[in-house]
Amino acid sequence: MKPWEAWDGNDFEDMPVLMKTSGKTTTDHISPAGVWLSLRGHLDKFSDNMFMGATNAFTGNIGKGKNLLTGEKNIAISKNARHYKSNNLKWGVIGDENYGEGSSREHAALEPRYLGAAAIIVRSFARIHESNLKKQGLLALTFDNPNDYERVQESDLVSLLGLKSLSPGNSIICTLHHQDGTNDRILLNHTFNTSQINWFK
Repeated sequence: MKPWEAWDGNDFEDMPVLMKTSGKTTTDHISPAGVWLSLRGHLDKFSDNMFMGATNAFTGNIGKGKNLLTGEKNIAISKNARHYKSNNLKWGVIGDENYGEGSSREHAALEPRYLGAAAIIVRSFARIHESNLKKQGLLALTFDNPNDYERVQESDLVSLLGLKSLSPGNSIICTLHHQDGTNDRILLNHTFNTSQINWFK
């Protein structure tokens, strides 16, 4: 494998929402085990299971969602991620409470990074998974107002602004660009310390 590419110093703008998960989203929902464990040494093949067990908040379907580039629905989440990545599009995930609870499985953070994620935005994190996301250079962010989770729509494009000023304790401005042309501007929080911010950069 090649090392992850360094951050280019620019804000993440107009990112598709790969998935908005609903309810419990454990590491096993993000990266199922079982027969997949025989492939754990091959990240590309293993990543085909990404979000296979997670519930889509927009449809109630498990492991499937809408491709915002093609308009196709009920497509495997990993397939949509690969399509975005092939088009040089970073993407984000929206999650509910205690996102990433369960085991400390690092593949639940490795797979999103490998398939092109930039940020995971949730109501709250399980602590170990939050740390694993940071280790992979992903932005692990929480809604300043947990009710803003409800503002995120299926066809939204998400922009994270002011990242050059990222520092311990400050909030990140997030703009939700809705399909009808309207926008919502919300605040996101993080727990990055100075060394973790340097690692992200």
